[in-house]
Amino acid sequence: MKTLLIVTAVIEAATGVVLLLLPSTVVSILIGASLDTLGGLVVARIAGAALLSLGVACWLARSDGQSRAATGLVAGMLLYNLGAVGILASAGIGSGLAGVALWPAVVLHAAMAVWCIACLRSKRVNVGNEK
Repeated sequence: MKTLLIVTAVIEAATGVVLLLLPSTVVSILIGASLDTLGGLVVARIAGAALLSLGVACWLARSDGQSRAATGLVAGMLLYNLGAVGILASAGIGSGLAGVALWPAVVLHAAMAVWCIACLRSKRVNVGNEK
């Protein structure tokens, strides 16, 4: 679980910082659309702050992978990654939005979701063996 938390921390914190600093660029690369309104920029920056927060939480939990809190964090990241896959794939398939990073991002989030599931299953098996 430690490696998952470290990789997640780096990916999410880096994405968060870039979204905070260059939201229009990230949106353009990801879905091939522009952020034309102040409201869109604000929401994109809030998303950046949220991703940075997730990255920090994962980083701080990296050495405590056996705790219930770390398990909860990984479960939360699983939900986030599944949501990202669904939303991004829907944008690409249903809305025709597609930047150069859209499908790589879908694959990355799907892989991270599978990794989260594997860690959660492994933890449950290990806890079951301790009884």
